[in-house]
Amino acid sequence: MSTTSETRGKQKERMTLPKAFRTLWTHPSPWVLAIGLVTCWSVRITLGEWLIWDALILAGLVAVWPFVEWVIHVFVLHMKPFQIAGKTVDLHLSSKHRAHHQDPDDLTHVFIPIRSLLISLPFYFLVAWLVMPTTPLMFTALAGLFTMGIIYEWCHFLIHTNYRAKTRFYKRLWRHHRLHHFKHEENWFGVSTTMGDKVLGTAPNFREIETSPNCRTLGVNNPVE
Repeated sequence: MSTTSETRGKQKERMTLPKAFRTLWTHPSPWVLAIGLVTCWSVRITLGEWLIWDALILAGLVAVWPFVEWVIHVFVLHMKPFQIAGKTVDLHLSSKHRAHHQDPDDLTHVFIPIRSLLISLPFYFLVAWLVMPTTPLMFTALAGLFTMGIIYEWCHFLIHTNYRAKTRFYKRLWRHHRLHHFKHEENWFGVSTTMGDKVLGTAPNFREIETSPNCRTLGVNNPVE
């Protein structure tokens, strides 16, 4: 089966874990994240000067990541088109995410749009440079950020394949995210973690929630590409 047929439209063959891992690397965003991860960790290891702050920064990233996912998903990915000076503004990320909701089984819409990813990278580097007091700690933060990013990308991709979950942790993630797509788009925003939804009150008992008619459109009537 070709790469195109593997990642577009309905999946005709059962996805295995090795096949999913190979397919992941046929898309550009995992490569960008992986290159960033290897580069930042290599620079960080080369610089040395390890401190307790390195561990605290990484622990902090792990702690805030569920809420980063939640905030981006709620306020950016689900942002509706809006008007400025009579012109309609529709964020690229938001438009691409609506395309993802329209056809959750189409794997081409699962990945972070490469244009949005490349535009955001200088911003992350700038923030790390401004916030971190030393160059080694800056690369610790960036390395951790790229690590969390590629974990997110892998989890999101695998959840949308027809791979059958074999662990309790993955089954929980799978059900959590599928509820977002097929039960109600205003709940279950987490992808690589469910913690943000549990803390912020968007992980209700699915049996008590009526199925939303807007799961596919996100409440936006205009078609998306």
